[in-house]
Amino acid sequence: MKTSKNIFVALYFLISTIILAQTSIPFPAEKNPWQQIRKERIQKLLPDAMKNAGVDSWIVVCRENNNDPLALHVGGENAGGTAAFLFFLKGDNVKTVAISPEGEAIALKDMKLHDEVIVIERGSNIWKVIREQIQKVDPKKIAINSSGYNIADGLSFTQRKALEEELGENYTSRFVPSVDLVMEWLSVKLPQEIEIMKKAAEITSQLEYEAYKTVIPGKTKDSDMARFLKKRMKELGVTDGWQPDQNPNINSGIDRGHSNATEKVIQPGDVIQCDFGIKVFDAWCTDVQRFAYVLKPGEKDAPAEIKKYFENSIQGHRKVLAAMKPGETGWYADKVQRDWMKETGSLSVMWGTGHPVGYWAHDAGPSLSGAARSDKPVGSSARILRVGQTFAYDGFFSWKLTDGNTKTISVEEMAVITKDGAEYMQKPQSELILIHSK
Repeated sequence: MKTSKNIFVALYFLISTIILAQTSIPFPAEKNPWQQIRKERIQKLLPDAMKNAGVDSWIVVCRENNNDPLALHVGGENAGGTAAFLFFLKGDNVKTVAISPEGEAIALKDMKLHDEVIVIERGSNIWKVIREQIQKVDPKKIAINSSGYNIADGLSFTQRKALEEELGENYTSRFVPSVDLVMEWLSVKLPQEIEIMKKAAEITSQLEYEAYKTVIPGKTKDSDMARFLKKRMKELGVTDGWQPDQNPNINSGIDRGHSNATEKVIQPGDVIQCDFGIKVFDAWCTDVQRFAYVLKPGEKDAPAEIKKYFENSIQGHRKVLAAMKPGETGWYADKVQRDWMKETGSLSVMWGTGHPVGYWAHDAGPSLSGAARSDKPVGSSARILRVGQTFAYDGFFSWKLTDGNTKTISVEEMAVITKDGAEYMQKPQSELILIHSK
């Protein structure tokens, strides 16, 4: 059985490599579906998000050079002068109104994203026009992007001051931070988005396997692996899933957390972490980790304890997957992991089990964390899991090295919540990658 399984795995990755080699640009710019998907997200997902957040209106203000983090999601990415995007919940639908200076307003009309585009003279008082639209609808709760959560905190101090002065206390008293709305809306992905992310996640994993094949123990540095992956990204026309100088994070030494790959030379006996993510169509990100062991001269397999640590990580991952069901909290998924770590003798780790992934590597939504700090769900870990949410999360096992430092295996996969539970978005790592020494 073991031999058959190894043959199957080898064949799978051979076929994947051939397919990847044939697909030079897997996400061509001319086939970018974002414009249509963005429209469907507003029409199909925003109404439920507003209901779940308990708001019936939302104001997003965009501007040039220092734009709102959500500009791309509401159609304000090309704002020159100040533009505003208003969303009003009406039953099961959302009415959208864009207010823009002349010029960019033409592009907004061409997008056909909004129900109405109001054109104003460049340099005129946009706040007055916002007030007039708010007065027409007279909403009960108005979400604004002013909060302690970075993605939902794009409204500047001067913009908020101008908005408050124009709307007056009658409406400013109805302001609520948009954090709940943003969490509810961005965290859920449409089926077509999930398919894109699945393809991107599979490619991410395959590239990591490719990178491990380039390692020559005693010669290859962590940074060499990183450069190889950067080269492959360029060839495939994809960009970094997060901060470019920290992606990928190749670490063949002690735990370093989120960091850049260093000049450390990979040696026999090293456990190597590859934490890597790509961004496709300038919209969707991945976040996947793969682990390898460098065989010492004469070794044909990893030492029993390393194999056990890896297996503990994998089993923890599978237990979390089984716990990720609609209606559960992110805290519960984290607790399942923590309980397993205690059972297997793992050291505690500072990192949460996982996080939403999508438009950013650390996206909006429930956090799979908190159980190490609290005996009950609090903050983002108290948010419930919903169908269509996508996550990247780790299976942990951490141990103490002879020099007193720690090493952690944290195989990371991406998963999506379905009505029946959670499922992986790419083939998960099930065996430790072995690198032979000469």
